[in-house]
Amino acid sequence: MELKQISVEGVSEEYEPVTPTGQFFNSSVLSVCILAALEIEIPIDDSPTITLIKDMFLPINPRFSSIMVRDDNGVKQWKRVEVKPEDHVRIPAFPDGLSPETYDGYLQDYLEKIAMERLPQTRPLWEIHLIKYPTRNAAGTLVFKLHHALGDGFSLMGALFSCLKRADDPSLPLTFPSSRFKKGSHSILKKVPRLFSIFFNTISDFSWSLLKSSLVEDDRTTIRSGEIGVEFRPVTISTVTLSLDRISQIKANIGGTINDVISGIVFYGTRLYMHASSPGSSKLQSTALVLLNTRIINNYQSIQEMTKPGAKSPWGNQFGFLHVSVPESIDADTANPLDFVFKAKKTIKRKRSSLAVYLTGKLLEMMRKFRGPEITARYIYSTLKNSSMTVSNLIGPTEKMALADHPSCGIYFMVVGVPQSLTITVMSYMGKLRVAVGVEKGFIDSQKFNLCIENAFERIYKAAGCGP
Repeated sequence: MELKQISVEGVSEEYEPVTPTGQFFNSSVLSVCILAALEIEIPIDDSPTITLIKDMFLPINPRFSSIMVRDDNGVKQWKRVEVKPEDHVRIPAFPDGLSPETYDGYLQDYLEKIAMERLPQTRPLWEIHLIKYPTRNAAGTLVFKLHHALGDGFSLMGALFSCLKRADDPSLPLTFPSSRFKKGSHSILKKVPRLFSIFFNTISDFSWSLLKSSLVEDDRTTIRSGEIGVEFRPVTISTVTLSLDRISQIKANIGGTINDVISGIVFYGTRLYMHASSPGSSKLQSTALVLLNTRIINNYQSIQEMTKPGAKSPWGNQFGFLHVSVPESIDADTANPLDFVFKAKKTIKRKRSSLAVYLTGKLLEMMRKFRGPEITARYIYSTLKNSSMTVSNLIGPTEKMALADHPSCGIYFMVVGVPQSLTITVMSYMGKLRVAVGVEKGFIDSQKFNLCIENAFERIYKAAGCGP
């Protein structure tokens, strides 16, 4: 990123421009953050925390040592400041001597609390929370709260992984599951017979995206309250753990990709919950925003690679979104589970073959130039508000990792501050898939929803001929 000399309140200093997406996510209508939870196998020793922040975390990217300011033209810039690590570290105190099951509730309440709090704009936009109490999943939990203006999940998780080492042999690098990547629009356009299909899909998807972002709202259902200000309401965060090996078996038996199977499980589980909560509602219109990494390279790169000029996998917010209709069903409970996988596969494949994501990116850029970042942020807000849920996923390491000799037994993340009643994130780690579910508290029953996800997984596994 190019640094330039500008004057802010009469002082000439070096500043780094805030990316357009960074401006959108930290605006008057949107303040979106990512919570990344690292579950620790052993009791947490917090003594090296400050040293680790100074020596490992802050050097990753200048944005971790910067605040947002406006220049004389009102344009947001990153301004380097002196960081006091102790101002960013919080260690909550819970009652001592309770059971892991009870501490699960305390952790959930604490996540709800910090999800609702806005990060102070007077200091760099991140916090680290050390929960030193045992839950059913871990002896302790580290929670990183990172503002989405700093970067997307790909960048921020890459930063986190750069601080972690392999637990079995720190001298070896972390490895990640291979990700098949199909080239983008340039290779597609070379396939002349598909030009008409690409053109039609692009016009159809881009037009539908415009309508969904401005005029057409999803139905109000048991997963979408549609209330104004839902982003300010308490959110309950919980997780479901699935076997990646069993998901691979499903994929092997019915074809497609791991993402097709995951999408089918999420969509089927959602419809099961809707039907169980309000019979007949599973046929109402519900749309998921599926986040799509738009980088040329899908695999994590080193921080040095991500931050150098002209990087193929650059730091920042490099993603688009697909409007994907959740498959409808008159009675989800009696429907064929595999239909949800096949429909998800067909829809996502068709939308990936269009250029609508890239046209939407161009539209946002033109809107920012001619109408300003605040108007563009309102458009993005409307896009989120008019849909029912957001689904995003990231790939984690295949080996156990450790932070300062603290082995990690699990990891998950959640996006908070979005105007939706339901957010689902998925992350793989050590052969397991962690599905994190963020729901509007008091509106969606998180326990019932999680059971529906597990039920969907088991039904799809059985229907695919993988089990009795």
